[in-house]
Amino acid sequence: MKKQIAILGSTGSIGTQALQVIEEHSDLYEAYVLTANNQVDKLIEQARRHQPEAVVIANETHYARLKEALADLPIKVYAGTEAICQIVTEKPIDMVLTAMVGYAGLLPTMNAIRARKPIALANKETLVVAGELINELARTCGTPILPVDSEHSAVFQCLAGEAGNAIEKVILTASGGPFRTYTREQLATVTKEQALRHPNWQMGAKITIDSASMMNKGFEVMEARWLFGVRPDQIEVVVHPQSVIHSMVQFEDGAVKAQLGMPDMRLPIQYAFSYPNRLHASFPRLDFRTCTSLTFEQPDPERFRNLALAYEALHRGGNMPCIVNAANEVCVRAFLDGRVSFLGMSDVIAEAMQRVPFIAKPTYEDYVATDAEARRKVEEILTR
Repeated sequence: MKKQIAILGSTGSIGTQALQVIEEHSDLYEAYVLTANNQVDKLIEQARRHQPEAVVIANETHYARLKEALADLPIKVYAGTEAICQIVTEKPIDMVLTAMVGYAGLLPTMNAIRARKPIALANKETLVVAGELINELARTCGTPILPVDSEHSAVFQCLAGEAGNAIEKVILTASGGPFRTYTREQLATVTKEQALRHPNWQMGAKITIDSASMMNKGFEVMEARWLFGVRPDQIEVVVHPQSVIHSMVQFEDGAVKAQLGMPDMRLPIQYAFSYPNRLHASFPRLDFRTCTSLTFEQPDPERFRNLALAYEALHRGGNMPCIVNAANEVCVRAFLDGRVSFLGMSDVIAEAMQRVPFIAKPTYEDYVATDAEARRKVEEILTR
């Protein structure tokens, strides 16, 4: 029987590469459900090519077009965020790849966990916003969470065979993005066109901006806290411009294990699908005849303040990471729309951290309220 995979966010960068993995191993995997937010034309194209059991478009205004375009195929068509939350519980589904962007991925992921569907987690905001809640839910339901982010997949692979061996430190590598060598004065005039040109990875607009500001690395620090059960002070970030070492683990005896490979997201996606097995793949190989230099630098928290804000939020705990995530989502959209400067995003996030009420032990309802309040405060800050 082929493994049936639900891909939440199939039209994004991770979703499209996941479909490439499924095509390469069509004897092992099938796309059971494909979902998108607004990219209806791309979803139609994917549905016609991969013939899933069902498709869901979150933006209900696109439902009629989607339904009509697939009328000649035996594909169920749904619309709305509630439909996404419900579809992940379908009995035939063997795994849910959560590749939706932002806070929107939280509730569908929770529903999939409750339905005991193994999670291939690419939506880092799920653990950023509600890591403690998600971990407890996964433990209670016995649902495995397999990381898809290249950094967390690397740590996961380094920990294979190390059960019972204490972790001294998790070392997350960062490319440094397109502005690694920029001065603060240069960063003050960065444009969205510059920020969208990542030197190593092809990603969606939101995550590309997060990478340029290093908020993405801050989120990965938060995610590592919950995925691997380590304290914030046990998580180190190292800038590694070549993006060959995807992350490392240092053990209590001082030994360091690293996972290396080409910067290709299909590798961690495939590993999550096939774990604990490794499958042959046609992806490019690392060639040490051309890869002759690996360098490392310390990140600068003054130039890239978002990383420091993320650590602060993680240390404070409670709903503070939720505040940071919501504030960042609004700020990234505002930056892309020309409403805030590149450095101004950090200033707005920092102010939101001060102005949104702190809750030490938040419930799910508290997270929902915090997210809404943080977004409202940020819009207020941006428009004053």
